[in-house]
Amino acid sequence: MDFLADGFRRALALLFTGDAEVFGIALLTLKVATIATVVACGIGIPIGYALATRRFWGRRAALTMVNTALAFPTVVVGLLLYGMLSRRGPLGELGWLYTWQAIVVGDVLLALPIAAALSAAAVQGVDPRVRRTAETLGAGRWRTAWTVAREARFALAAVVTVAFGQVVAEVGAAMMVGGNIRGSTRTLTTAVALYTSQGDFGLALALGMVLLVLALVVNVALQVLQGRGGG
Repeated sequence: MDFLADGFRRALALLFTGDAEVFGIALLTLKVATIATVVACGIGIPIGYALATRRFWGRRAALTMVNTALAFPTVVVGLLLYGMLSRRGPLGELGWLYTWQAIVVGDVLLALPIAAALSAAAVQGVDPRVRRTAETLGAGRWRTAWTVAREARFALAAVVTVAFGQVVAEVGAAMMVGGNIRGSTRTLTTAVALYTSQGDFGLALALGMVLLVLALVVNVALQVLQGRGGG
């Protein structure tokens, strides 16, 4: 109990004194997670819409691949991306290995299937008459898509939340392609793992608290949006 109590006291002291390392890691994590979420959802949601509304050869196989990718191990994604970005890899000339950009790419690869699969389910949950009515009234492809998206906006907001939660909590790929470099690629999850292994429980706990607060803020924002929609 003393061990836990001391850890909590140090964690609170670090948070309330505005420790530069804690908040520097938090800001980097927020930047990486925000960029990765925007990119993944910007690509994945249109893919999900197409999978839900278009009929084409191979559609069932594409849905199966997207759903299978939901359970893809993060360390495997990190391993494959490491091979791509290493000096002997096809993308080695970019020089992105052990940079925050590499973490963003890994997070996008992990969040993209989530955005595509869940947005496809969200669009499939919309009454088909909404899309047919829009098309009957002469709405073009983009106007029809916008109408369907408005009907599914709260489910799509949940898609964004889940995607953000995936990237902000990811550790395997971030450790492999980011290298956990202090002041450069150290995110909240990789820092928690590192400081716990080093025995600095108080600092690890402070970072864990920040991670929980980020997750809480995103979920509260979603609940506020859904509450307004329901009201």
